[in-house]
Parts: sequence; C-alpha cells; structure tokens
Amino acid sequence: MDTSEKRFERDIESYLISEKGGYQQFVGQDADGNWVHNRQHDVARCIYMDVLCEFIANTQPKEWAKYVKYYGDKAPDKLYTRLEQTITNQGLIYVLRNGITDMGVKLKVCYFKPESALNETLIELYQSNILGCTRQFQYSTGSTNTIDMVLSVNGIPVVAIELKNQFKGQDVWCAMKQFKKDRSSKEFAFRLDHRFLVYFAVDLNEAWMTTQLKDDATYFMPFNMGSNGAGVTGGAGNPNNENGYDTYYVWEEVLQRDSLLDILHRFISHVKEKEEVTKNGVTKTVTKEKLIFPRYHQYDVVRKVIADVREKGAGTNYLIEHSAGSGKSNSIAWIAYRLASLHNDKDESVFDSVIVVTNRVVLDSQLQDTINSFEHVPGLLECIDDKKHSRDLAEALNDKKRIIICTIQKFLFAYKDIEKFSGRKFAIIVDEAHQGQSGESAKTLRRSLIDIGVAVKNYAEEEGIDESDVDLTDEYINAVIGQGRHENQSFFAFTATPKGESLELFGVHEQSPDGTIIHRPFHVYSMRQAIEEGFILDVLKNYTTIKEAFKLIKVSDDNPELIEGPTSKALFKYYKKHGYTITQKTEMIMTNFLDNCRYQIGGKGKAMVVADSRANAVRYYFAIKQYLKDHPEETKGTDVMIAFSGEISLEDLPSEKPYTEATMNVDEDGKYITTDKKFRKAFHSSQYNILVVANKYQTGFDEPLLHTMYVDKKLKDITAVQTLSRLNRTTGGKNSTFVLDFENTEENIKKAFLPYYETTTMMGDSDINRVYDLRAKIAEFMLYNFEDVQAFIDFMAKHGGPAQSEASIGRLAGLLRPVVERYKELSDDDQYTVRDYIRKFNGAYSYITQLVRLHDKELFNEFQYTNNLIRLLPRGRVEIVDIEDKIKLEYASLTETFNGAITLDEKPPVYVPGGSLAPKKPNKKQDTLQNIIDKVNERFEGKFTDADRVIIEGIYQMFMKDSDVKKFKKYAKDNSTEMFVESLFPDKFKDIVTQCFLDNNEAFQKLFNDPDFYQKVQDEMAKELYKSLRKS
Repeated sequence: MDTSEKRFERDIESYLISEKGGYQQFVGQDADGNWVHNRQHDVARCIYMDVLCEFIANTQPKEWAKYVKYYGDKAPDKLYTRLEQTITNQGLIYVLRNGITDMGVKLKVCYFKPESALNETLIELYQSNILGCTRQFQYSTGSTNTIDMVLSVNGIPVVAIELKNQFKGQDVWCAMKQFKKDRSSKEFAFRLDHRFLVYFAVDLNEAWMTTQLKDDATYFMPFNMGSNGAGVTGGAGNPNNENGYDTYYVWEEVLQRDSLLDILHRFISHVKEKEEVTKNGVTKTVTKEKLIFPRYHQYDVVRKVIADVREKGAGTNYLIEHSAGSGKSNSIAWIAYRLASLHNDKDESVFDSVIVVTNRVVLDSQLQDTINSFEHVPGLLECIDDKKHSRDLAEALNDKKRIIICTIQKFLFAYKDIEKFSGRKFAIIVDEAHQGQSGESAKTLRRSLIDIGVAVKNYAEEEGIDESDVDLTDEYINAVIGQGRHENQSFFAFTATPKGESLELFGVHEQSPDGTIIHRPFHVYSMRQAIEEGFILDVLKNYTTIKEAFKLIKVSDDNPELIEGPTSKALFKYYKKHGYTITQKTEMIMTNFLDNCRYQIGGKGKAMVVADSRANAVRYYFAIKQYLKDHPEETKGTDVMIAFSGEISLEDLPSEKPYTEATMNVDEDGKYITTDKKFRKAFHSSQYNILVVANKYQTGFDEPLLHTMYVDKKLKDITAVQTLSRLNRTTGGKNSTFVLDFENTEENIKKAFLPYYETTTMMGDSDINRVYDLRAKIAEFMLYNFEDVQAFIDFMAKHGGPAQSEASIGRLAGLLRPVVERYKELSDDDQYTVRDYIRKFNGAYSYITQLVRLHDKELFNEFQYTNNLIRLLPRGRVEIVDIEDKIKLEYASLTETFNGAITLDEKPPVYVPGGSLAPKKPNKKQDTLQNIIDKVNERFEGKFTDADRVIIEGIYQMFMKDSDVKKFKKYAKDNSTEMFVESLFPDKFKDIVTQCFLDNNEAFQKLFNDPDFYQKVQDEMAKELYKSLRKS
C-alpha cells in the first residue's frame, strides 16, 4: 500500500477535481500517477492571469471587448495593474465581491450564487467561475519552495494547504511549523488579504487554520469537528471515519466548490480595530487589521440552521448552545445576514425581517458593532440603540427593514405603534436566551409579530366560531391569539447556559425509546470542546477559595429577642461592609494584582472585582483608590473603574450627590463616561486595569485582557458560569486565568458549572395543568371570589386607555382594598404561603402561554387580577432592631481553603420540568441577640487568632514534608473520614507537634497548655488533610 504524503495529496486532489468537488486540475497527477500541467501561473505575480482573462472574456464579453479596445495587447498587463492597485487599497475579499473599475469599465472577477434561482443568467454566470486545484505551487521567485496544494478562484490563489502524513513521521504540528518557519510573511504572496485568505495545516486526523502568516507569531486555530462529530457534545479532535480520512470534511465539505464560494461571499470579513500600543514608554493608537474566517463550529451551525430553515420554512425554533467565548456574536451576525436573504425551494423569501434582540436595557454595543462590521448593503440594517425610541422600532418593522437590532424591552412601548401584520414572517435571533423569555417583554414581542389573519383563523377554528365573530377589541381574545407558537415566527436562541425553560421553548423535542420526551439543543459547541481546543481558557484551572473567619461581640446590655434568619444576615452584612473587612480584602486583592495580574499578557493584564451590592462596590472602589494613593510608586500605571446601575448614597461615605457610574468614571480627557461603548473602550485602554462591578458586565462583556477575578459575592448556577466566563477569552500572550473567591466553595462552583460543561438537556414536558393546581391552592385561602375578579375586569375595561382619568388609579386601589384587608387578617404564615402561591401562579401562566394557547377566559381574567393584586399585597416585614450600635467586630481573618483546579469529572445533571407546589417556609425562629451572635461566630469560625494560625501552618508544612505523607495518602483513599480522623491520624499528629515544640518551644507551647485547643487543631487538620490527600 502506498502511504506516502504524495498519495495523501493525490486522494484529496481526486475528490476536488471530480464532479462533486467542482475544481479544474491545473497542476497535479492523473490516475496513473503521471504529473499533469494544464495551467501555468505567474510566480512573481502569484496569479493565473490567463485564467482570469478567460473568465472575464467568457462572462463579460462586451466589457472585455471595450477593455481590449482601450488597451489592445496590453490589456492583460493593464488588468493586472488595476487589479493589484484595487487589492492593495481595498483588499482581495472586497475585489472578489465587488470587482474592479478601470477607465469606466466595470469588471467582475467572481460571480456568487444568487439566493433565488429565478434569474437563469445569474446562475449561468455563477457556474462560469473557474476554480483551480494546483499541487506543489511555487509562491516566490526567490526560492523553489512550494505549497502542497493551492486552490484558486478565477486564477487568484485564495487557499493554501500544507499536508502531512503520520505514516511518514510528520503531523499537523509539522505543517504549522513549516508555515511559521519556511513561509516568510514578507513574501508578496502572503500579505494579509492580498492573495491567500486562509492557510490550512492538515494531517490524517486533525486540521488547523490561520488567516495571516506572522512567522513565529502566527496563530493557528483548530478546525476540527469535535471528538463525537459536529454540533454535538464532545471534546477536541475528530471522530474516527471508518470510510476514509478523519479530516475528509475539509476538502469534501468546507473547500468544495459551492462551499468555498459561499465562504468567500458571506463569511470572510476584513476587520480593522484600533488598539493602544506602548513602546519605549510611549503609548499610541494603531489600527490593526485581521481577516475573520469561520471556525468549524460556526461554519457548521450556519450551514445546518440555513439548510433546516430552507426545508421547513418559518415556524420552527432553534436553540444553539455555544460556550461563552466561542464567537457567538459572529455566528449571530452570519445567521442574521443569511436569514435576511434566504429563499426556499420555490424561490420565495422565507422571512420578511430578521430581528436580533438582547435582554439588556442598553443595547449591547459589542453585538451591534459585530453585526455592523460585516459587509452589507446600505439600508439593510437598522440599530435601535439607546439614542433611539420605541417608535423607531415600530417604524423599522412597519417599513420592512431586513435586519433590526434592539433590546427586547423596546417592544413593550413600541407595541401600540406597530401595524397589524398579514402575510409577513419574522426570524427572531435571541442573544443570551436563558434570560427573560417568559416575561412581559417576550410576550409582547410575540404578540406584536403575529400574522393577524392566520391567528384569527386559528382562534376561530379552535373556538368553533366564524372568523367574522372574532372581536379583536376584546382584551381576552387579543391576548389568546398571541399565545403559543406562531407559524410566521422562528426563534434562533443563543446561550452558553440554557435553562429548562429555554430547552422547552426553543430546543429540539425528541422521544426516547421509553416514550419520554427529551428537549435538547439544535446545535452544541460545548465548554469542554472549546477549552480542549484552546478557543477559550479554563477559568477553573487556577482557583483559590478564601474562608472568612470573624468574631462579633455584643457591646450593649440590651439583649432583645430577634428572628434568627434575618438577624444573622444583618450581622453578616455588618461584617461585610465593615471598613476593616473591605480594607483587609482590598489589601489581599491589590497584593495579588500587583504581584501577578498586572504582569500577565505582556503587562496588559486586567482584573475584575465582583461585589455583592452596589454599596460594597462603591466601598471597594474607594478602598482601592485609597490604596493607590497610599502606594504611589508600587501602583504606578494602575487605576480603577466601577460599574453599577442607578444611584446610591452611603452614610459611611457621605457625598453631596448620590454616587452614579457616570460621575465616578472619567476618560483620558477627564470627561464623564456616559455610554456603554465608551466604557468598554476606556477599560480596554491602558488608562484602567481594575474594574469593580455590581450586577453589571457579568454577562456579555468580552474583554480579552481580563485575566483575574476577585469574587466577593455568592454565585449560583447560571450566574456563576456567566460571571466567571468573563475571564475565558483568549488573546496573544494570554495562557492562564486566576480567580480569588471570598464567598464560594470549590464544591458550589463545580455544581454550578457541571450542567453546562458538555450539553444541557431536559427530560419531560411541563404540566400545563399546574396552573390550575396553583389556582386551586390560592382558592383555599378565600381571599377573593369570581365577583371580585369580574369587578376588576369590568373596571379595567371602562377605565383603560384614553378613558383613564386622574382618579382611576386611586379607584383601582380602592377596588382591591377589601382583598388586601382580608390578606392582612391572615396569620403571618398564611400570608407568606398565599403570596408565594400567587407568585407561582402568575409565573406558571406567563410561561405556559408561551407554549400553548389557553382558551380559558376565567383563568385569563384571574391572571390579570392576581398580576395586579400581588403588587398591593404587603410583604411580610420583620422588625429588626438596629444592631449596629450593639455589636462590634473584634476579630477577622482570611484563610485560603482551596488552591488548584476545579475538575468537572462527573456526569452532568438533567433538567426536569415544573417545580414544587409547596410554598416556601419563612424562618421565624427567635433567639436572643447574644445567642445569634454566638451562632454566627461559630459558623464563620472566629476562633483562631493570627498566632494560632502560625501554629497550624507550621504543623501542616511539617506534615507535608514528612516521609510518611505517601502512606497517609493511601490511608485517606482506603478509609472512611471517621477512621482517618479518630484512629489513623492522632499518633502522627502527636509526633509532628512534639517536633514542632522542640524546634520552637514558645510558639507551640499553647498546644500543650490547652487540651481543648490541641484537640480542636487535631480534628480540623485531620478533616482538611483527609479531603486534600484523597484528591492528590
């Protein structure tokens, strides 16, 4: 068998020059292995000018004749000169899409496939493109070096491939090394966007690619399907292909004639970005250029989504679970443009408008810029940003704009101005689809875009009435026709962290062999695969958790009885905001930042401090500012920004005006930073390198220079994944991240990440009747009856809209007051319970009516009623004694409890629908203030002094250096906690502390003078060692 590299090349060539591949053989081998030279390129110019002239003469005979008339025999040379000038000024990708103009003659150098097949002339022109395959392509007159395989479009080389064969001792890494070492970026052929647009390194198992050669600095990215195939969960690499090469998809799919032309037409983008560069102490802004070529998972999801939509048309939903940092914004942009021009097999436009929505109050400038940066026809795109109003959204929809970008909240206010549509179809692309898809904004969006004629027809059929009897002025009918799924709407929902609701609303629904319904994403690019491929960094790889230990004492004789839960929270809040606590943590944060973070990424490393409240964010901001002031030399070049919403005033930090984000951040010119775009730009600059946040920029904030995160907030589930994933973006020189966590344990972070590490699924459907069960639970408390609900509905019908007077709100409150009074007469426990049932009922109705239409007017009326009633029901208020003058922080310390990688090695959980009907139970247990303080102190282990910790650290270090440590690792792995702590460890502990005492009598004397302390240290150390030794 021939296992040579030449045979590998020949096998690829044979496919490409076949009818399926669509290429002509320029230089290669025939079936007998003989070399064939059908075309010869100009090596100096790196182009097949004869092919280009042939293409233009065949496809544009009149223009070519005119051109030849101008230039005569010099026409080919003049054509090359003008082509070269235009490529130099505009780039090759621009020329391929737009052609060139010379002496008034417009010449196309490529024709792309039209969306519609109605125009036969355009189809013929597209089919006239000459795609060539050349083996051993010489790219320079300065050497005889050749590229294994080059693909050209109408004579212009666009793809370079280096092939390696493991059977001959070489692999893809050798191919990448060859590009870096033997293909000088100074060569004419390798200029950015001048000839080659992409460079592939391919072996028998893997493929990698880059769009720009930079010698040793060339950055290759994996271009693999994934260990289990494309679009499903898995790791890096490719699955085993029993019928051929594992990397077959590169030439059979991606580089196949139609696919390559499609990529040239609709995927590749030339992006220019301004960036600050510091050299010899001088900072200046430079423009950096790059070509964006789709990663394989992006190419695959666009291809599969478009193919499925073309086949099924409007009305199907798609959930795309792509890891944070995987290029989601680019995927959204590509899909948006494709959907805007997509035609079905009947040459009908599938969608009239594509709407890209985010769930942020301010439109994400990053997503907006990404979509805007892709080449498009002027007027195709309309961005409804924070400078525009809801009426602008209505006008964009009414005017049939092809692509509209906006926040989902805008629909609440635009609804009244949006026309009733008939015959129009919409594609709605949802960014961060795990957020707010059953709220009022999402419902209004769906209702705004329905095909009113179809909706009325469906409603009439379901109710068994004539269409003429459907009264659209009736609020109930108007609401019901907007419920459920609609055939004129398709949702394309993107998220890295899908909830169960996201899976049920947008996912693929399949039936397992046992009949159970499984909801799964349409396409997956998992966190695991992204990490293994190096597209994102593993934010759990360098993780340190800190245990907060403190002791509070009571300084007042007053010892009132208080409710335990809220008082414990108040005590902890007192500790959290205490000046000493903030200062102590700031010291740890700044020490780590100055010793580590700022030196990362070539000295550009940035950090984020995640605070648990706006108040503490402001305290951290000023604490860091004070630290910078106190250490001017050590902190030179360091400054801090803060991000939070609204305004806040603090007693311990008095100010003439409330603190706001805008007034606390200034740009390099000293001006307030008032927009999201300016904020991101300022933080990206060298002016700032620390950002304190409170419930802001914890999602959708892509700053590649962010290296370190300091977490002082409880993070759960999706919030933990989204927040920590701010660190995972890659950039040149960034190969690690670091997290210092004051609030969360290793176990809790692991639990939060597990569902989203590979793929997320949900088993079973939501119980539609749950809403009736909750309704029955509310009825048990006899708060209101049918007459109360009907009175409310009648009142709203008479006083809504233009009929509302200045007294209407007051009269509405009066109408509901008897029910509120009945609520107040309930016991505290019953108030808490019925309020919880009403909240769950409202949520269940809002969610279920996104799935199906509920033809139940009484239920709808009751939902309208309870949705207003719950706002008037007083929350259970617990009178908490002002404890700040009764307590004092006596002691606080921070101790490292975990340092290392959090490994996600367990099977991910599967979502199940619904939720418990049982109401939450309030914590009403009472105790004295002193007892509550004692319990809080015990919980947060305020029992070891700094001197005690020196003792513990000394014992721990001596144990880890002891020769018996390997034996105790085995003990820990082979025995229970109880056996290790009570039987195996005590003797060793005694030996260690005795040696410590002999080495340093004074420091370790307390161990032998205080038996309780000795036992406490022994037990705590045994438990911690047991856990750590089992993991090692």
